[in-house]
Amino acid sequence: MYLIRPGGDGLVVDNALEQSPTGVENWFENLKEAKPKVTKLHFYYHNSRNPEKNLSAVQVAKAAPAFSEQPPYFGVLTITDDPLTAGPEIDSKRVGYGQGFYATSSLEEVSMLMGVTFAFTGGEYDGSTLAVLGRNAIGDRYRELPIVGGTGVFRLARGIVTLQTYFFNFTMALAIVEMNVVALHY
Repeated sequence: MYLIRPGGDGLVVDNALEQSPTGVENWFENLKEAKPKVTKLHFYYHNSRNPEKNLSAVQVAKAAPAFSEQPPYFGVLTITDDPLTAGPEIDSKRVGYGQGFYATSSLEEVSMLMGVTFAFTGGEYDGSTLAVLGRNAIGDRYRELPIVGGTGVFRLARGIVTLQTYFFNFTMALAIVEMNVVALHY
């Protein structure tokens, strides 16, 4: 979030949460008086490897054929810039982007190591992020991924993101995942 105020040479833009080294240092100095907050968020993550259906994920590496051609497709690395929306429809209100990677990382089941930053756009979380890193066993009904940090409103965040597949079509290379976030931050 930015505040715009008149200045001597025109308009001056102030970041409401100071991000300069001095601003961050001052924020930490005041942290000892701060109480932790809990924020709960709910949104949908749209992953598409289909160029005809809002492409948002691209495979960038693949293991030798002996591994990658056999289920569970071990050793495939995909980079994402997936839309986050308020509802399950791709044209529902955009709340941000899930930017990061997932890599198939199990020889036994379809499971991925997922590292993603939820970059929020608009509203009270505009410009803030939550960073998530963990195992996503997509065959399970519910999966938990740990929140390992955040920026902006979510500085020093930790918590859990619960994932549940809302829609998946292998042939169309489309997935919609329902995300429930519980984040502890200052």
